Amino acid sequence: MGIEGRFLDRFHRLPNGYCLGRYQGRRWGVTKKAAKDERRFWLYAEELGGSDFVSLNLYRGSQGRFYLRPCEMAEAKVRRFVLGFHPEPHRIS
Repeated sequence: MGIEGRFLDRFHRLPNGYCLGRYQGRRWGVTKKAAKDERRFWLYAEELGGSDFVSLNLYRGSQGRFYLRPCEMAEAKVRRFVLGFHPEPHRIS
């Protein structure tokens, strides 16, 4: 299934690498990586102090269209997480 603009916009705004943030009032740790050619993206998120997680791959096809592949969970869960996750501002100590 192709992915619409709102989801892609939110996904690409997430920081690359590891970040902390909030989703549904809980704190999460999120890792987002991209392949060198930026045709494949990977995201793994864990609820800190809990047992929930979100995992997905996002692929860019030859026509530039993106395809979402959740990892062993419903696509709706992945979409809700990406649209509702709010990264914390980066802090340097």
